[in-house]
Amino acid sequence: MTDHIPAASLAAYTAGDPHQDPAAVWAIEVHLEGCAGCRGLLAAQAAPPLRALLDDVQVRLDKGVRSGPAPVRRRAWRRRAHRWAVWSVIPWTVTVLGAVLAAFLLDREFPERPSLVLLLAPVAPLAGLAISWSRRADPAWEITSGTARAGLELLLRRTVVVLATVLPPLAVAGWRLGMSPALWLLPSLAFTAATLLLGGLVGVSRAAAVLAGGWLLAVALPAIATSNPPAVIAPSTMPVWAVAALTGAVLAGLRAGDHRFG
Repeated sequence: MTDHIPAASLAAYTAGDPHQDPAAVWAIEVHLEGCAGCRGLLAAQAAPPLRALLDDVQVRLDKGVRSGPAPVRRRAWRRRAHRWAVWSVIPWTVTVLGAVLAAFLLDREFPERPSLVLLLAPVAPLAGLAISWSRRADPAWEITSGTARAGLELLLRRTVVVLATVLPPLAVAGWRLGMSPALWLLPSLAFTAATLLLGGLVGVSRAAAVLAGGWLLAVALPAIATSNPPAVIAPSTMPVWAVAALTGAVLAGLRAGDHRFG
């Protein structure tokens, strides 16, 4: 097929000839997409009842567009807010605040036992990260993940919101308990960076679950059961946590493409 569709082929296509070669039908349809002249010939060959039906549909559509309700305009602040967080993060925020408050009260009541605030701090942001980058938690996931800025940039925006939610109550609890900020801040940042890095390979939600579960099983629960402070969050280990947080953040940035499609 060079310039236009042959008259015989167009007539057979219009009549819906079942014996037409599928490859020829495909070629005709591709040509019709870019050729207004052949589309006009196709419309002229249509049966009168079909043309009447198409005209009626066009009239009804035009009338519906003119008389229908105005399109709903999404407020600008809501569009900007969705770039940074999803509404489903609110229940998680309440849960985290409650957990930090409970850990603080228990630390005040039982100062001789391992600090629950320190045991909670490394994994406190992880549930928020899982929710912020979850297909189930974000109703607009397909649209969001298909935008030009989807991927690590959007994930980092939502990570900032999660950290801005978690770190202040941890800071207040640590301050009231007389702790060094590094004891709760550096493990929290290290686990956040590790979640971003591992999330590019297995998914953010799965990475958060694996890291949080591993920490609770390997460190938090044994410390609570034995009443012995874990050695991994002693002041002497803070340089290691700092290096781990920095390394994880750098590697996550270098692997930004892993997050392109969530």
